[in-house]
Amino acid sequence: MRIDGLQYANWSEKIFRQLREGGVDAVHVTIAYHESFRETVLNFERWNRWFEQYPDLIMKGLWAQDIDRARESGRTAIFFGFQNPSPMEDDIGLVEILHTLGARFMQLTYNNQSLLATGCYEAEDSGLTRMGREVIDEMNRVGLVVDMSHSGDRSTIEAAEYSQRPIAITHANPYAWQPALRNKRHEVIQAVVDKGGMLGFSLYPHHLKDKSACTLQSFCDMVARAADTYGAQHLGIGSDLCQDQPDSVVEWMRVGRWTKRIDYGEGSASAPGFPDMPAWFQDNRHFGTLEQGLRATGLSDEDVGGIMGKNWYRFFAENFGPQG
Repeated sequence: MRIDGLQYANWSEKIFRQLREGGVDAVHVTIAYHESFRETVLNFERWNRWFEQYPDLIMKGLWAQDIDRARESGRTAIFFGFQNPSPMEDDIGLVEILHTLGARFMQLTYNNQSLLATGCYEAEDSGLTRMGREVIDEMNRVGLVVDMSHSGDRSTIEAAEYSQRPIAITHANPYAWQPALRNKRHEVIQAVVDKGGMLGFSLYPHHLKDKSACTLQSFCDMVARAADTYGAQHLGIGSDLCQDQPDSVVEWMRVGRWTKRIDYGEGSASAPGFPDMPAWFQDNRHFGTLEQGLRATGLSDEDVGGIMGKNWYRFFAENFGPQG
């Protein structure tokens, strides 16, 4: 079983076919960065058309059992999430509506301070806001997973401790391996896994040691060390693959509507743009290479199988439905 905890590709029939070639059974797809509720609905609508156009390749995923259906029919299940709480605007009632439409993950922040928590790019992290705690309660109730991938340390720890259900960091790496604003310090990861949460390892070059030149062995050794530290059952892949996106999309991701300036972001010295992916992971067809690399570290077959997908499957099964 192969499940990717996050991608933001420029979706096309080519990529859908590559998902199948790579044996990817399910993928969590970002469908909002800064979009309003109405704009997000239009993104759901666009995906509905793709499900109609490519019914032999992809299907909408709502529950973990949909991954079983996808596997049985040779398709990839698509699960939806947001990298910002902007789709719920300032209305807690929209949390349930968005879950009904198919959302299964929502980040409380995207780099900046939001109405709910503090992003990892802010100088001061004041933690969860009053509204943030209320929204987490509502997300817990309906089965919308709290994602803290772009959040500050204090906010992430507070979210893990406050939430009555496990939370996720869908796409990041340990800060000790590669210092980056988006990577997570030991105490942050520990707080998440102590409450049953998940960490998805990112393959985005700015989050990798040696960036685009990162080796397969370096990445897989890091995963193996994390398995020793945090328990392999809490780990998965969240590739953050942005395949075929034009460089202009990076500006949208970082700038949205909040500034008139260009935010160059981490790792971009002069202009925003997507870095080259490492040679061993260019697209979804390379999940087999990643799996081989993990096996070469000495991780057990059970641990490798969990990291490649079974851990996400279990997490989906436990957290996408209404609270017990």
